[in-house]
Amino acid sequence: MAVDILPFMITTPVASSPGNPVALELMGAQALARVPQVISQLPDGSIRMSAPTRGAASKSTHRTRCEWKEPLYWSLASANLHSNRQVMRLEQVNSAQKVVISQLHVKGDDSPAVKVFWNKGRITWGFRASFDQDEPATSSIATNVPLQVPFEITLSATAGGLVLVAVTCNGITTASAPGQLDSSWNGQRFDFHGGVYNQVDYSDSTPANDGSVCIISELQISHILA
Repeated sequence: MAVDILPFMITTPVASSPGNPVALELMGAQALARVPQVISQLPDGSIRMSAPTRGAASKSTHRTRCEWKEPLYWSLASANLHSNRQVMRLEQVNSAQKVVISQLHVKGDDSPAVKVFWNKGRITWGFRASFDQDEPATSSIATNVPLQVPFEITLSATAGGLVLVAVTCNGITTASAPGQLDSSWNGQRFDFHGGVYNQVDYSDSTPANDGSVCIISELQISHILA
C-alpha cells in the first residue's frame, strides 16, 4: 500500500529561495513535484527522504532535515490516544551516525517533548517531563537496529500525558519505560514529526556526500477519541 505523504508538511534541506537560506517547507504534493532530489515516491509506494548534512536549515539550527510533520497542532485532551507509527529503514546516516527519526513537537518552542534517535545502531529517546525542563532525560530503547534493515517505530501519547515509544526490528519488540508529561504541558499544542533530522552541524568543509537517507514504507497517524 502506497504511503500517503500528501496531507503532511515537508521540511526540506533546500533553501527557500536564492536570497533566503532558510529551509523550504512545502505540502506533500508540492514537495514531490518540486524537490524530487530530496523526497520522492518509489515504484512500490514507499517514500524516500534525503537530508544532505550541508544544506538549508531552520532559523534556530545549523542542522538539516527532511521531515514530514502534521500541518495542524492538537492538544493532549483532544483525543484519548495519539499515535505516530512508521515502518522505515535507514539507507545512510551522517558522519556522526546520529539522526532524529520521530518527534512529538510542541508549537512555538524549539525543544520537543520527545525526540527519538537512531544512534550508531541503537534507538534512544529524549523525554522532557516538564515544559520548562532544559535538558531531556535520555535512555536506550533498542540496541540492534542496523542500516538497511526495516524497523517499526511507534510513538504514542494519551490524553493524560502518558508517553511510550516501541520499536520492532527483526521480529523483536522493545519499548521505553512509560514517560509522564506533567501538568505544565496541558496548555500546549503538539504535532508529530518523522523522517531524518541530522544531529551534526554543517560547515563549509562538510563533504557533499555526507547525509542521511530513509525509506518509509508505512506511515499511520491516528488520534483516537475513544
